[in-house]
Amino acid sequence: MKFRHPRSLHHVSTVFLTATSLAVFSPILSAYADPGISTKVTQTQLLADESLSSDAEQLPEPIKIAVLQDISQRTGIEVSQLQIIQSQQQSWSNSCLGLTIADTNCTEAEVSGWQVVVLKDQQVWVYRTDESGTLAKLDEDATQFVNAMIRGEEVTSRRTTSRTVEKQTTRVERNTQVVATSSSVKGKKTGFSLAILQPSGNFSDVIARVSYKAKRHKGFVAERFLGDFKYKLNRKAKFAKGLKAGDRVVVRLYDLQNRFIGYSEFELLSAHTAVNLILSDNPTEYQVVRTVCGADADQDGTIDTNTTAYDYFTQVSNERVTFLSSSQTINISQFQAEGFSTVATNSVYPTSFRTGEFTLVRQTMNVFSYNLAEALKVEPGRLVEFNEVSNDDNSIYDIGQLMMTYREIGVGNGIQVKFADVGDNYWAKDFIAELAALQIIQGFPDGNFRPDEQLTRAQFAAMLTQAFAKAKVRNAISFRDVSTRYWAYNAIRDTYAMGFLSVAGNNFKPMQTLSRSEVLLALAQGLNYTFSGSTQTILAVYQDATSIRSDVRNAIAALTERGIIVNYPNVQTLNADKVATRAEVAALIYKTLASTGDVFDISSQYAIDSIQQRAEVDRFNRTDDDDNDDKKVRRHCNQGIGNGSEGCDPGNSRPHDGSNDEDGRTPGRPR
Repeated sequence: MKFRHPRSLHHVSTVFLTATSLAVFSPILSAYADPGISTKVTQTQLLADESLSSDAEQLPEPIKIAVLQDISQRTGIEVSQLQIIQSQQQSWSNSCLGLTIADTNCTEAEVSGWQVVVLKDQQVWVYRTDESGTLAKLDEDATQFVNAMIRGEEVTSRRTTSRTVEKQTTRVERNTQVVATSSSVKGKKTGFSLAILQPSGNFSDVIARVSYKAKRHKGFVAERFLGDFKYKLNRKAKFAKGLKAGDRVVVRLYDLQNRFIGYSEFELLSAHTAVNLILSDNPTEYQVVRTVCGADADQDGTIDTNTTAYDYFTQVSNERVTFLSSSQTINISQFQAEGFSTVATNSVYPTSFRTGEFTLVRQTMNVFSYNLAEALKVEPGRLVEFNEVSNDDNSIYDIGQLMMTYREIGVGNGIQVKFADVGDNYWAKDFIAELAALQIIQGFPDGNFRPDEQLTRAQFAAMLTQAFAKAKVRNAISFRDVSTRYWAYNAIRDTYAMGFLSVAGNNFKPMQTLSRSEVLLALAQGLNYTFSGSTQTILAVYQDATSIRSDVRNAIAALTERGIIVNYPNVQTLNADKVATRAEVAALIYKTLASTGDVFDISSQYAIDSIQQRAEVDRFNRTDDDDNDDKKVRRHCNQGIGNGSEGCDPGNSRPHDGSNDEDGRTPGRPR
């Protein structure tokens, strides 16, 4: 279904406004849209209709300030240069304003607020806010949609149910957010396929060094090595699990003599991403790479029809790469691969590559900086074995497993992931190492992590602020026992404002330790994790369930249901009143991040995962007369490993490695 050229300028503005938020205005959109017709909207048309700007005068001042300052921080544009061209009061479907916000769990309570449209030259931003302006969030999907219309790109709208809005609303590929989500839905995970092509030339094999930059809060974690892959040209490999929409993947290309021949960087979409790197006739001399990528929902390795194909060039010179905004200086005949569109004059980049602090268009940067991981600076094959990509296009790699395999040589220079007092067999080793790789936690100057040391409230607050970037739900307060010069002053204020830690009176008690139940309650409250079923049933997995206080039972049930709980040394004993250690809190925070989809999950024999939990619930609910004793949940204690006083000896059993599903290949091990 396409739009028609407007019968009046007012009609154009109405179509424009309704299109900016399809999830809210889809009934109106349907009323204005006619099949088989297209509309192009220009900046002149947007400004011509006075109805667009008249409502902006009614917008409360705090909301104006919040929106304009956020755009200014993202782009560097002065607030005075931005113009609010439209605002309209709205009721959003949940506490996240109908958006998916990283590290934030959305309650289903309706929120009143505003939709705001801002203009600067040829760029438009669409925002959603609450009534006060405390929450002001960029609607990336609507922003991308509108800017495509302004550029004159064809935009498609289809009548869809709420379950298919995400896949079918526009011809502009969605970026990092989905329309709306319930409080129990995890963060959007994704993956990609990578093909390397050469339309003409004499290359037969190429080495692809793959790494990625994880999207965290408003920036990216230091680039991380994922492996060296030896390709037959015109073949593709699939990389599954462990990544999320908004992450950036980097590919450095080498010939078989380990000569650097090209560079590409692309952003993962909310759907699976198909990526094609097209080489020149002679990559050793002409170090230009064409990148063509887009959504691949069915994961067949080709870009879906009716979606945007991002198409751009990168050029390497003296180990520096430039992201070209135009193909005018490129010998485009070398990059016309069969099955791909003709090279356009202007490059097509994702929005995040064109605007904001992390833009890449027209940027030149060093490909081998000092801060890179060790594995990214040496020649291929020196530190790790090659991963051979098969000739049948069936090579599938588990990204989580790749990250864990190469962790010690694959994280950025200066990031410590191995600690002297956390041995290879330590039960929480992988949780601690991965949080350290994400720069959420750090060790002490002596090289230790002190995993069995009791955690203080101040230390917990510092970990929470690094791990989560959720919206503030209450005003920060000044605690009488926390000086402005205290090392965790800002972390304590932010943690309290985000709703994680409760206090009695005006004292925070930063040096006080926390029990495991206090840690669990803080995580559940901060992320609004709730549970409405039978707590008796869900908590039956724990042998000491009867000792869990009534005020934390629902919170613990909610975390249990999401597979967050980790119990050491006995997986079925919660020990809710035990003082929490640094290792225990690291494990719980990591599993909480996994529950939001922000990180890949790590399997552990001490985790109450969903499969085990369902099995225990089934046993609890059994009614066979011959098996009444099974209603008392029996301890299997890690499949009977060990022979300690509890029927096992978990301390001497090695935790399972990370993701190792049957469809994931074992990556090449470090040499």
